Amino acid sequence: MNIKPNNQTKLFGLNSIFDELTNLYVNNKLPNKILLTGPKGSGKSTLAYHLINYIFSIKEKYSYKFKEKTINDENKSFILIKNKTHPNFFLIDLLNDKKNIEISQTREMISYINKSSFRELPRIILIDNVENLNKNSFNSLLKIIEEPNYNVFFILIHNNNKKIPETLKSRCLLYKINLNFEQTINIVNSLLNENVLNLLHSDLVNHYFTPGDYINLINFSKKNNIDLTKFKLTNFLVFLINEKFYLKNDFIKSYIFVLIELYFLKIFNQTTNKSKILNLYTKFIHKIDNTLKYNLDHETLFLEFKSKVLNE
Repeated sequence: MNIKPNNQTKLFGLNSIFDELTNLYVNNKLPNKILLTGPKGSGKSTLAYHLINYIFSIKEKYSYKFKEKTINDENKSFILIKNKTHPNFFLIDLLNDKKNIEISQTREMISYINKSSFRELPRIILIDNVENLNKNSFNSLLKIIEEPNYNVFFILIHNNNKKIPETLKSRCLLYKINLNFEQTINIVNSLLNENVLNLLHSDLVNHYFTPGDYINLINFSKKNNIDLTKFKLTNFLVFLINEKFYLKNDFIKSYIFVLIELYFLKIFNQTTNKSKILNLYTKFIHKIDNTLKYNLDHETLFLEFKSKVLNE
């Protein structure tokens, strides 16, 4: 299932925030700097694309279906944005081979802003993964959003696993997006048109997952013909490490870290020797933090976890 935000014509679970933002726009009160923050996969970018389509399509044929919270896939603006050719929309995001959003990208955006608007329509700058701005690109962005051009709106998407400077937060209308477990499952079920809890073993259910996490896991299982209902947590960890899926799939690489934490939580609740588990947990969480922080070898850590913990 394709879950790219610019392809999602239906909005699930974030209706109240969408209603508030569209109401502000209709009443000419929408701030020109909006920050959507929350866990990766919680629907922030999808919400942004729906707001953008609502704004652009108001006077167009096949305009946004407000009651259904649905983008009309025949709408011109929707098609142009998907094809990256909309004259009043500018996207900044991580490039495939980069770890940071670079100054050249923000400079290109500034050059775009200084050009005249097509048909004097609003122009919208969407900056996804804003936490990955490097120092120079951040300073460049901060300068332009302090005094933006007329009828220019900035929507910033922040994955809150990383901090962003308070100087940026303080200049934006902030919306925190946090879904509870029930909301998450309802959204996933709506996207899949089936109950996701029937597609995986109860041992793999994670109450801290986002809809994007569940969808990525289901996509992974279908692509590799894996029946997730047959795997308990420990067996699945061993399987993923043995088959080295983390070398082929970035989601699985991150997912294994999540499963390691879930594993420690489960055995901590089951064992009487809690001090031993706590010591192991502290040791491996420290190793995980260092691996992520310094981009160290993931494979070494996974194999060590398998041999020293799972095989005991």
